[in-house]
Amino acid sequence: MANSLKNAQFLMESRLSNAAGATAEACFELGVAYSCGTGDLSVDLIEAHKWFNLAALKGSEEGQAMRAEIAGEMSAREIAEAQRQARAVIAMTQLRAA
Repeated sequence: MANSLKNAQFLMESRLSNAAGATAEACFELGVAYSCGTGDLSVDLIEAHKWFNLAALKGSEEGQAMRAEIAGEMSAREIAEAQRQARAVIAMTQLRAA
């Protein structure tokens, strides 16, 4: 069980690191990880929506489709929070680039 948790944490850290590089694929993979749960991690639809949204903004059609799919399972408040978090990631990325 502990090994599974370590593997899941490593996977998430590597995906977060790749997502910081702002590729659509890395963002999509994070969305999948959060929408399905990875290892012992809990499903988090707000995080999933955020990452699918970022993937979609980078041109991922899969990101668009998955964002729409999970939005059907979320409240308007949850979607608004996911969008707020996505905007924060975009703003942070723009600050780093400047």
